[in-house]
Amino acid sequence: MKYTETHEWVDVENSIGIVGISDYAQKELGDIVYVELPEVGATLSTGDEAVVLESTKAAADVYSPVSGQIIEINEELSTASELINESPEDEGWLFKIKLSHPEELEELMDAKAYKEQLS
Repeated sequence: MKYTETHEWVDVENSIGIVGISDYAQKELGDIVYVELPEVGATLSTGDEAVVLESTKAAADVYSPVSGQIIEINEELSTASELINESPEDEGWLFKIKLSHPEELEELMDAKAYKEQLS
């Protein structure tokens, strides 16, 4: 799993990345009450706004950690946005993306570097 400075994570297998927000990010946002997911088929570049999360505290943009095409979204979040709070780095994933530039992963942080950044 790789992380961005803006608290997104991506877990890649066979050029498919699963993207979500970190546990730290969901704690900072508070209870997520609404999720606006991207369109399947949309093409994103690294840093593009991909998802809008609304919580009891604020609205927040989630940015794509990698470039590629959206191939799946987490449909469960439309009726169970609390999954992001309950399981941000597993069941609360946001979307899957087919990577167009896998080398971009080298610019992201591993879990250890991400945790150090939070300190």
